[in-house]
Amino acid sequence: MEKEPVTQSGLEKLKKELEELKKIKRPKIIEAIAEARAHGDLKENAEYHAAKEEQAKIESRVIYINDLIARADVIDVTKLEKKNIAIFGSTVELLNLENNEKKIYKIVGKDEADLKKNFIYFKSPIGKALIGKNKKDLITVSTPSGEKNFEIKDVKYI
Repeated sequence: MEKEPVTQSGLEKLKKELEELKKIKRPKIIEAIAEARAHGDLKENAEYHAAKEEQAKIESRVIYINDLIARADVIDVTKLEKKNIAIFGSTVELLNLENNEKKIYKIVGKDEADLKKNFIYFKSPIGKALIGKNKKDLITVSTPSGEKNFEIKDVKYI
C-alpha cells in the first residue's frame, strides 16, 4: 500500500468531508430514495434513479477518502529543517522571467490542489519542476501554452 503525502490541513479537510458525507449527505440520500420508492413503479421513476446514482457517488467518495486517510503520510513542513529547498508542503515564490510576474505556490497533494488558492499538486508539471530545487534556481516548465521559465525567489516552510 503506497503512502500518500498530505499536509496536516489537507488531512483535516478530508476528515471533515468524510464526516459530512456520513452524517449529513448519506442520511439525506437514503431519505430521498425511500421517498422516491414510495412513488411506485421503480422502472420509470427518474427521482429514484437519480437518488441511487447520487448514493453511488457518495459511497464511492467515502471509500476513496477512507483509503486516502489510511494511506496518509502527514508532512508538517513547519517542523523540518529550513534548507531553502522546494519540497512537498513548502511555499515557493516564483518570478516569471518572460513578464517579471511573481507567483506564490504551495506544493500539496492531489485532493488539496486548487489553482484558485495557488495550491499546486506535487505531480503537476510545475510541481515536478519545483520539487528538489533550491532558492535562486532557474526552472523550465512545459505547459500547454509552451515552455515557461521561472526563477525561484524564495522557499518557505509555513
